[in-house]
Amino acid sequence: MRKVLVILIIVCSHGTLIAQGSFVSDSTKIAKKNVFSRLIEYFEKSNEVNNDKRFDFSIIGGPHYSSDTKLGLGLVASGLYRLDREDLSMSPSNVSLYGDITTTGAYVIGISGNTLFPKLKYRIDADMYFSYKPSRYWGIGYDAGRKDYYSEFDNLTTEIKFDFLKKITKDTYLGIITNFRNVKGKDFDDISLLNGESDKSTAIGGGLIFSYDSRDFIPNPYSGFYLKLEQIFYPKFLGSTYNFNKSEFIFRYYRQLWKGAVVAYDLQGIFNNGDASWNMLALTGDSHQMRGYYIGQYRDKKMIQTQVELRQKIYRRSGAVVWAGAGNVFPKFSAFDWKHTLPTFGIGYRWEFKNRVNVRLDYGIGKGQSAFYFNINEAF
Repeated sequence: MRKVLVILIIVCSHGTLIAQGSFVSDSTKIAKKNVFSRLIEYFEKSNEVNNDKRFDFSIIGGPHYSSDTKLGLGLVASGLYRLDREDLSMSPSNVSLYGDITTTGAYVIGISGNTLFPKLKYRIDADMYFSYKPSRYWGIGYDAGRKDYYSEFDNLTTEIKFDFLKKITKDTYLGIITNFRNVKGKDFDDISLLNGESDKSTAIGGGLIFSYDSRDFIPNPYSGFYLKLEQIFYPKFLGSTYNFNKSEFIFRYYRQLWKGAVVAYDLQGIFNNGDASWNMLALTGDSHQMRGYYIGQYRDKKMIQTQVELRQKIYRRSGAVVWAGAGNVFPKFSAFDWKHTLPTFGIGYRWEFKNRVNVRLDYGIGKGQSAFYFNINEAF
């Protein structure tokens, strides 16, 4: 899912059109000046740490552009909070409310965040969203993604996911997952590409999760490790359209190299087993991994992707990143082919909206394609 942001744009709702030859009173000028002065002051102070606030809440929004959704308008409200306000040594909890609409008719609305309990004894990670997007479908597998032929269709997705974790040792958590996902495609140009599969499916399931997390600050780590092992089952008796299960692992590493510079490494694997439908498979290309590819152009039961990114503070609240990575989709481990590996690399700009919470603009380049991304928080 793409959570889109953001070049700031503000329209004063009390603004009026003044006829030629009329005069604007001094009080109106002062009022307008006060509005813009307050606006400037708001963004100048938005990244200051304020531990006196129970909930440090800010809003930013504006236009954006990407190669597949075209011109759009997004809005994100970001909040930081602590359940234990006395313990400033642990990372704060965070939540983001986001919405977006584009000229292609695509839209998304959702909420995501991490809630950290006192002494990190418990943790809840949540992501809920609904989206509609005019999309393209090439088929399943590497060879299908390489073809010039695809079918356009409208894609509607609803997903709710909660991870409930309990601390078992230092930085180590064990917990359960609950997940509901409903995906529907309609108005296909060529529905024959589905090879007889239904244009919609539902996955309802649960499973186990193991996590090791020593990151110093979740939205934008400077140091630490993150490891997640996840196994989730989607049985028919819970309401899933098909019987299948999914295994996933994520490994991430962060280290400061020199003043203002952080290297971040990311490795992810998604492995579906059973009767996973065409719209529940592992997909390449989004604003977090394999940046530069049209999301879902390459899809299959299994996927491995990796990337390394250098993040450098440049001046005050501005920064830049460069990254390189690769990914591969395949139906089973015995069919893995190194020659099917897809490259990705790119550059990005960062602006510190809140303390260590960045607005990012990325330009990703893939094999024969590229894409722009606007978002909040680091890609990983």
